[in-house]
Amino acid sequence: MTTVLVCYGTGEGQTGTVADRIAETLADRGHDPTVVDAAAPPVDLAVADFDAVLVGSSIHVGKHRSEITTFVTEHRDALAELPTGFFQVSLSSATDDPERRAEAAGYVDALVEETGWQPDRVGLFGGALRYSEYGFLTRLMMKRIAKEATGDTDTSRDYEYTDWAEVEAFANDFAAFVEGRLGVTPPE
Repeated sequence: MTTVLVCYGTGEGQTGTVADRIAETLADRGHDPTVVDAAAPPVDLAVADFDAVLVGSSIHVGKHRSEITTFVTEHRDALAELPTGFFQVSLSSATDDPERRAEAAGYVDALVEETGWQPDRVGLFGGALRYSEYGFLTRLMMKRIAKEATGDTDTSRDYEYTDWAEVEAFANDFAAFVEGRLGVTPPE
């Protein structure tokens, strides 16, 4: 059984929900995941003590969560020694539009350039619009963004774009990669 740190940064909770689903999928394969919110990590968190690490971040206004860039920068050396993956949650990944998909991939490229960390696996997932939780100005801004990204501008309801089968497939792919790299056979 391998230990996997799943560290995430979220603005509205969807990335945390994705991290939890990834952890469930890893546990179902016989691994031991630990889910950590990068905004409030345990004081004694030792990244190098894990067998593998997944890092996840939401995108807001074209930027990753600052706690994620800080986490990756602070733990870059440990991450370089381990099997790692990165997952990103954004509206840009919620469409089939090639330009939007390229934009989502560009956010990952920017993270790699900013931090110097190159994850072994990358997953790009659609996020959610939580109009019911936004204040007036955020609702207006998100409505404008959504008009271009998804077309979902009815602020009387919320929208979820995460493809959960895609999330589970990413988690299983990452687990298989880790198992192969570490020479571990998953428990039956």
